[in-house]
Amino acid sequence: MSTMLEVSGLAHRYGAGPDAHVAVEDLAFTVAKDELACIVGPSGCGKSTLLRCIAGLIRPTAGEVSLHGDRVVGVPNDLAVVFQDYSRSLFPWLTVRGNVEFPLRTRLGNRTERRARAQEALGWVGLSDAANKYPWQLSGGMQQRVSIARALATRPALLLMDEPFASVDAQTRADLEDLLLRMRREHGSTVLLVTHDIDESVYLGDRVLVLSKSPAKIVADLTVDLPADRDQITTRGSSTFVELRTEIAQLLHDRPPAGPAAEPATESSSDEPSADELAAERFLAAEREEAHQKSAH
Repeated sequence: MSTMLEVSGLAHRYGAGPDAHVAVEDLAFTVAKDELACIVGPSGCGKSTLLRCIAGLIRPTAGEVSLHGDRVVGVPNDLAVVFQDYSRSLFPWLTVRGNVEFPLRTRLGNRTERRARAQEALGWVGLSDAANKYPWQLSGGMQQRVSIARALATRPALLLMDEPFASVDAQTRADLEDLLLRMRREHGSTVLLVTHDIDESVYLGDRVLVLSKSPAKIVADLTVDLPADRDQITTRGSSTFVELRTEIAQLLHDRPPAGPAAEPATESSSDEPSADELAAERFLAAEREEAHQKSAH
């Protein structure tokens, strides 16, 4: 499988001198063509800085980013970004179709072709009938679907998603996760998704890159050994899902995952969770509470 994205020796700091803040340090990884890789890490660890460097929105202090072999020195034409705050990423004075058409103005000179491409993308996300509405007339979940349609309409080689579902309620979030999986299955996309949500990273990803506290470094690169066809109930209830979710929680909590050499539990304690398992569950609960508070605001 060919490499779509390569990040090597990437570092970025804000400011200079003793007061400089190092956001990311010596990051190196690749994302293969048609792969969906998730990045998860503690709050404030530098995930969004990393994504901005990859998108060419800011120039890294050190290292480089390559997209299909070409070094990124500005925003690539065949890259698209879906942001967390859909209400600020859509133009309220443009219709839904107008928002999806907007980035195509510099790519497609023919207005009829632009309109057809936008309508096709809206069909992919189930919003064909909303083409003439305005963003403020739609729910939050529908607005984020417009953002996804706008990104897909450009036919990007790489789709970057910065906590794209963090600002919607739990049910809408599940629907949008399944939408992303369906879009990827039907149309093929290379996706790099940043999230705070451990469960989401396991549910969506082919791989999960786990970052340390700031300055961010990669502490684990985990393969998600789940079937390509996933659903919110069966997949999340599987032992593979639960084990990987717990492993990531332990890594984020600075506790090494339990290895095969661990001593077997005694009969009297076999039904009781270990200290590491309790710590992981507390961490997951805190992450879910943080996501809930974000959606409430």
